[in-house]
Amino acid sequence: MTVLAAAAVSTTRARLGASVFILGHRHPVVMAKMLTSIDALSNGRLICGVGVGWWKEELEILGVPFHARGRHGDEILRAFKALWTEDNPRLDGEFFRFRELGFAPKPVQKPHPPIWVGGDSPGAFRRVVTLGDGWHATSKDPAQLREGLGRLGKVADQHKRDMKTIDISVRYSLPDTLIAGGPQQAIDELAGYKRLGLSHVLIDFRRDDLTRMLELLDLVTATIRPAVEKA
Repeated sequence: MTVLAAAAVSTTRARLGASVFILGHRHPVVMAKMLTSIDALSNGRLICGVGVGWWKEELEILGVPFHARGRHGDEILRAFKALWTEDNPRLDGEFFRFRELGFAPKPVQKPHPPIWVGGDSPGAFRRVVTLGDGWHATSKDPAQLREGLGRLGKVADQHKRDMKTIDISVRYSLPDTLIAGGPQQAIDELAGYKRLGLSHVLIDFRRDDLTRMLELLDLVTATIRPAVEKA
């Protein structure tokens, strides 16, 4: 959150977010306030990627009931929406309760920053179609993503949600082994995502060496992205 706040005031065009925020890490009123402040600082560039987590010890040390983390996360998302959109927000839930809070600023984006839900379990897909604006997939090649979209579509049909209203995004890793022989494999895979109708791809090129990261950023912007746009 600290880094995103810094990025919000240091950039003008980039969309900002996390892949993903773990919902149980902070109380929803505190987290909603931090997120809406970043949306305001960035003039409406926040994407709110969320997940319920998988690491039992991490969640339990923060007081989150691990085996109820799905219901807990759903309630946090409902709290976010109440705080972001209601003049007198209130929630009477299983885990959190509040009423008639003063909450400002409201988000710049209306009705609120887009909520992209991570995960591909049945619970995650239900969360996407009932509480989310998008599905944020991770560690899936185009064939695996196609299979996941089929499962998501069935859940959307059950809840009468139009798949066209759900943004689809993926976090794509760019390891050195993938581009050792040149960028074509990455270009082909990203073009495969494009044919599936993805709206966004988050390219992960983290390295310990900043110089190497900047080299990869240049490769993405100067070579890979233009080739994918033409594919």
